[in-house]
Amino acid sequence: MTSPNDKLVSLSAVELRRLIGARQVSPVELLQACMDRIEAVNPYVNAITATDYERAREAARAAEQAVMRGEPLGLLHGLPLGVKDLEPTAGLLTTYGSPIYRGNVPEQDVELVARLRRAGAVVTAKTNVPEMGAGANSRNPVWGATGNPFNPNLNAGGSSGGSAAALACDMLPVCTGSDTGGSLRIPAAKCGVVGFRPSPGLVPSTRKPLGWTPISVVGPMGRTVADACLQLAAAAGPHAGDPLSYPLDALSFLRPGNADLGSLRVAYTEDFGQCAVDDGIRAVFREKIAAMRHLFAACDPIELDLGDAHRCFDVLRAEAFVAGMQQAYEQDPDSLGPNPRANYEMGAAMSLKDCAWAQAEQTRVLQRFQQAFAGYDLILSPTTPVSPFPWTLPYADTINGEKQQNYYRWLALTYVVTLTTHPAISLPCGRDHQGMPFGLQVTGRFRGDHALLAASQSLEHAFAHIGGLGRPVPDLTALRPAQPALKSIVTAPPILSGSMASNVSAV
Repeated sequence: MTSPNDKLVSLSAVELRRLIGARQVSPVELLQACMDRIEAVNPYVNAITATDYERAREAARAAEQAVMRGEPLGLLHGLPLGVKDLEPTAGLLTTYGSPIYRGNVPEQDVELVARLRRAGAVVTAKTNVPEMGAGANSRNPVWGATGNPFNPNLNAGGSSGGSAAALACDMLPVCTGSDTGGSLRIPAAKCGVVGFRPSPGLVPSTRKPLGWTPISVVGPMGRTVADACLQLAAAAGPHAGDPLSYPLDALSFLRPGNADLGSLRVAYTEDFGQCAVDDGIRAVFREKIAAMRHLFAACDPIELDLGDAHRCFDVLRAEAFVAGMQQAYEQDPDSLGPNPRANYEMGAAMSLKDCAWAQAEQTRVLQRFQQAFAGYDLILSPTTPVSPFPWTLPYADTINGEKQQNYYRWLALTYVVTLTTHPAISLPCGRDHQGMPFGLQVTGRFRGDHALLAASQSLEHAFAHIGGLGRPVPDLTALRPAQPALKSIVTAPPILSGSMASNVSAV
């Protein structure tokens, strides 16, 4: 599973963009290398769904000609792009992982994709998700399940699981993500890449049905912090389609700089005072903290009381699902999978009193969280409470013998932070007790995106020189076809190109 292009596709997005601008790498050559890598590796992990190779080749040729003519080049000029299958893409199948949309070919790009195209990105393929983005296991009845690049029998997280796995396997240098309860951070943690949840409104999310909600955002993923920042710089800025967006200097994210870690006061928590976390993950987290605490001016445990964050998230999440799925549910409830349907029905049973309480409780959560930052610059925590589990299991149903209340309760480490609206990032931080990638969640101050990214880049550099903290890289030569441990498996169809999108059949 090796080829002469392996070195090329392993280069960072930042380095590839530099080489394209210097006429040392052709966008056509890079696209072909990525397509070759997808062909070789994707059958093992199923990260890539629909492809758009014909138009991608045209775009790559045009990008090459622009370079040769000496034209101004965009931030992502010539870089092959993977788009999460929740984001509409013009002329390219967008299924949301749902049979309802198995033949859906949008006429227009969503604003995020339009901006990345304008920055020169070459839209190459869609990446896999859970059905309707519900849950953190990227498995659906249209495309099947995405396996983890370190062990295809295990899950890659979600809902941006396809993007995370594609990045980890060097299939594509740039991939998009989005995050409500942890959908950027969780798959990044499980696949050993970077997932950044920005403050609401920094990158406009024009497809969310409730424009004023701060819980759902879009954001970048990358193999490095700098790669994530490159995409962020191309995507950030105001748009009337997202009323929370605001004017800003998008290019200021291009070079976040490096923070002086020795001047930072850092707090850490294993569970935010209320999240179920596996004992093995707790032990590994303590080891990681012990290995890095010398980097900071202070590194202290912290106790938090964030109120009834679980019920608050239940209501706000369900409210968003009701807004987005009412029409589909009323037409045919059985058309929705179990997770989207459960969210809708939970929300439909709630009252205005429930919604008002949740909005007020989120405000209280935010206010309580500020107390933790009175003496600290960052809060560190595990990103996920368990090591990756078989993708045949829909979710982590039990943690340390504690039955989880619903299919997303195991995401509490990330959705608690979502409620605060603070920016947060998952950084690769070595491996866990099962030998799988371990993600460190780093939460910054309120609207402190720049400072968080600068600190994250410094942490990334420091981790590379501390045993057990550097980014793990999967051994793609060791990949073998998944051998699922359980039955009731969704089988993935072959990858389809944009020109075949209308012929998608039910699985």
